Amino acid sequence: VQLQASGGGLAQAGGSLRLSCTATGNSFDINNMAWWRQAPGKARELVALVSRSGNKQYGDSVKGRFAVSRVDAKNTHLQMNNLKPEDTAVYFCWADGTMAGVQYWGRGTLVTVSS
Repeated sequence: VQLQASGGGLAQAGGSLRLSCTATGNSFDINNMAWWRQAPGKARELVALVSRSGNKQYGDSVKGRFAVSRVDAKNTHLQMNNLKPEDTAVYFCWADGTMAGVQYWGRGTLVTVSS
């Protein structure tokens, strides 16, 4: 399984961006899909997770502003509204497999929010 993320870029504070992630390969192996982010000098943090059945979790800093969706077994989107400069980070698409311990990471996509 390979994960391909797209949609990063530059936005102004208060603006919106939409990230998309597509899994290629054996999508039947995918269970949860999620977005993580890592800002310079900071640890990677969970932004949002959506299970195969559609259950969603969000990091505290994005609740009420970001919305994750699962289109099908291999596609997820992250709608980011009311962006803040502190949302600036490299965003990574992630998925885990149906077998314990199997995880997949996509290459990051940079989101930059200007004040």
